[in-house]
Amino acid sequence: MIAVSAVAVAGIAVHEGYRARAYDDGVGVRTVGFGTTRREDGSPVRKSDTITPERAVLRLAKDADAIGRQIAACIGHVPLAQHEFDAYVSLAYNIGASAFCRSTIVKRLKQTPPDYSGACAAIKMWDKAGGRVLPGLVKRREAEYKQCLGAAQ
Repeated sequence: MIAVSAVAVAGIAVHEGYRARAYDDGVGVRTVGFGTTRREDGSPVRKSDTITPERAVLRLAKDADAIGRQIAACIGHVPLAQHEFDAYVSLAYNIGASAFCRSTIVKRLKQTPPDYSGACAAIKMWDKAGGRVLPGLVKRREAEYKQCLGAAQ
């Protein structure tokens, strides 16, 4: 199985940004650190939660690895290049592994033969939060799309 790379973790950190104190992500989800939504015990992040940069990076790496395993399971045996997998992990970190696994991306990857370019293009569909197109998500999806194609290494 392909593993999440340090490039993916660093990219997610840049896209998410770091916050030491818990905050609302803009659509009602409480997050902390680099977009972490769950505490170590699995419970939701609380309004009073804080995290150090060191802990936040460790948590990000752990969460990205878990998401990588989840999306690898739903993609199945479709071979992916590292840059494709990393782009999908970044997307799934943001939208959730279950949403990713139900996505057009996975449907296109599971076609015979796999539609790799179509799957990468489908990343751009995920530019909304709370029903609104957000400029930050448009920018992030463009970066993930380019990474998926191998253009942003």
